[in-house]
Amino acid sequence: MRKDVNKKRNILNRYGFVVALMLLFGGLILFYAAKIIFTPEGKKWREVGEKETVIRDRVILPTRGNIFTHNGKLLASSEPLYGIYMDFWAEGMKKDTLIKYVEPLSKSLATMFPDRSAGQYRSIMLNAYKQKENEQQQIASNKAKGVDKKVKIRTRYVRLIKRDISYIELKEIRKLPFLNQKSNRSGMIAEEKNSRKKPFGSLATRTVGSIYRDMSMGGASGLELKFDSLLRGVPGVKNRQKIQGKWMDVVEIPAQDGYDILTTLDADIQDISERALRNKLIEIDAESGCAVIMEVKTGEIKGIVNLDRLRTGVYAEGNPNVFSYMNEPGSTFKTVTVLAALEDGAITPTDSFLVGNGLYTHNRRVVRDHYWTRGEDKGYLTVKEGMEISSNIVMTKIALKAYEDNPEKFINRIDKMGLTRSLQWDVPLKGIEGTSQIRHPKDKANPWSKTTLAWMSFGYESQVPPIYLLMFYNALANNGKMIKPFIAKELYKDGKLTKEFEAEVVNSSIASKKSIDMVHDMLLGVIENGTAKVVKSEYFPIAGKTGTAQIASGGGYSGHFVSFCGYFPADDPKYTCFVGIRKPKGIPSGGGMAGMVFKNIAEQTFVKNTRMMVDDCRIDSTLSKLPTIKSGLWSKNKLVLKELGYAPKAPEKNVEWVQIKNDSNAFVPQKLTLIENLVPNVTGMGARDAIYLLEKSGLRVNLSGSGKVVSQSYMPGRKIVKGTTIGLVLQ
Repeated sequence: MRKDVNKKRNILNRYGFVVALMLLFGGLILFYAAKIIFTPEGKKWREVGEKETVIRDRVILPTRGNIFTHNGKLLASSEPLYGIYMDFWAEGMKKDTLIKYVEPLSKSLATMFPDRSAGQYRSIMLNAYKQKENEQQQIASNKAKGVDKKVKIRTRYVRLIKRDISYIELKEIRKLPFLNQKSNRSGMIAEEKNSRKKPFGSLATRTVGSIYRDMSMGGASGLELKFDSLLRGVPGVKNRQKIQGKWMDVVEIPAQDGYDILTTLDADIQDISERALRNKLIEIDAESGCAVIMEVKTGEIKGIVNLDRLRTGVYAEGNPNVFSYMNEPGSTFKTVTVLAALEDGAITPTDSFLVGNGLYTHNRRVVRDHYWTRGEDKGYLTVKEGMEISSNIVMTKIALKAYEDNPEKFINRIDKMGLTRSLQWDVPLKGIEGTSQIRHPKDKANPWSKTTLAWMSFGYESQVPPIYLLMFYNALANNGKMIKPFIAKELYKDGKLTKEFEAEVVNSSIASKKSIDMVHDMLLGVIENGTAKVVKSEYFPIAGKTGTAQIASGGGYSGHFVSFCGYFPADDPKYTCFVGIRKPKGIPSGGGMAGMVFKNIAEQTFVKNTRMMVDDCRIDSTLSKLPTIKSGLWSKNKLVLKELGYAPKAPEKNVEWVQIKNDSNAFVPQKLTLIENLVPNVTGMGARDAIYLLEKSGLRVNLSGSGKVVSQSYMPGRKIVKGTTIGLVLQ
């Protein structure tokens, strides 16, 4: 019994000892925890721990807003791109694993990104790892010697792929040997960047604008600059924390994406305008040109083109010529002179003036009409006739009759119209561009001479940018109401409309209806009987005025600026358009050069917006056109043709894939031969069939466009390299 009691006491003593040890250990834990929490030493260790597990205040880039056409087609959009680097100091990177996979990895990279060979990729990785070992040895050597000298680490972030890659390519890279491991083992780092893409290429590129290479700097020109503060968004903040041995992003402040901008631009009209202007510039080898078309009632710019010559036959969007051409406008300004004199009651359309042989001397300076070298004596011309043949003498005599005794009255009338109003445009400019420079009799910096009024009457002694002439002629088409042309129409945030822009009314009435109607009749006469007969359209009436002006250069003149501005259909104006061409080769002609561009733009725009009645759409009995059938799987094509009521010629038996040809009155299916390991011919196929055949062959497919395949980046019959990406263009 006593033995059992002693045994029990021994057990309790041991238990008490264990409990005492645990309490002591727990007390020590609490003591050191309190020490860490409440003493400076604790603060130091917390900072060390946080440094090892938290990377604070990393920026989250917002997505820059998109820019759209009036009907939602993308003009500019942001997409993520990735710079691919390797960190050879990654904790889990093993030399033997790298050496094992470097060969297949190098070959795969060379196939995907052939700007470097497999050997070059291999050298980059092996040399970088060797450099890292040298750096480690140097650090260890310095430590052993007690030398406190930092070693410059060059292998922390080594660029593996030259260019930035897309998200699709990033996904493919992460499947490659060695890089398919976690980043702490492969060392691969994908640095995300935002990139600006323009799906329509160069279309309206100067107006849409550009951004700096470093997107954080924002817009550099055009709408991208004008609305940069709205497009760029607000950056967010994230911390990178190490949780259970894995680095994870923890968002502190979410990024706010930028606003989307819906513009007034119409991609079709923009394309029409650009092609018409470019073709003419190439034909006449001009230095540069511009074209802009706007809706009469709304002020919305539907197309705007600015082309500068890079070299012979090659033109690209450069300067904002529609706004920045600071030229003497020439004869397009004569309409302003006539409207001012009519409104002030100084003339009527039937008043006549002696022009004779086309030479008139005013204050010892000769005014010439374009026909003066032909020796013709035209005698007297009415105001209307003077406008039609663009007579400088008639304009001079109108101005002298109306304003010689009080030239300030002429300038005041121009001011009242709104032609000198300082306006802010959707395309940012520097300096004085985009503002009319009209001389004033009281201007001491640029003194008024005895011939200034006369020369101003036919478009010299002043500078008026194309955008102001467009605005003025649009006011004539709009019953006198002058509105500022604009491009930015609506702002959207997260898909919701937040703001609408409307045209600014510059002048509710530039002149009386009576005066405007008389000028309108004269502008019709310019097309019917005058200098712009070549602009006449058989589809609808056009009203407008030609312009040809010498370009001031170094105290003299060098080259010409030819232009045409007008509106259509003249009986119910829908659009106003200005075309200007600088320094064309050959005999300058406002009608034959700029006017023909105007006509092409006008007719194609008119046709685009024409809606025919059903009764007008009669079948042409002389035309028998077969519907378009895509190449592809024969069983499907045969079913389609049967439903359409066509009986195609039967191909060989047991044919699976065919290419459809037609000989004008019948479909002819031809067998498509597929050879293993050779690229198949998928031209003429739809996307589904083409992708099926190519991916079955081991290729990756990148599509562009819609419709049927019109070209493929690898020619049919070429040997297939598995995993290679083939590009298809569909139309």
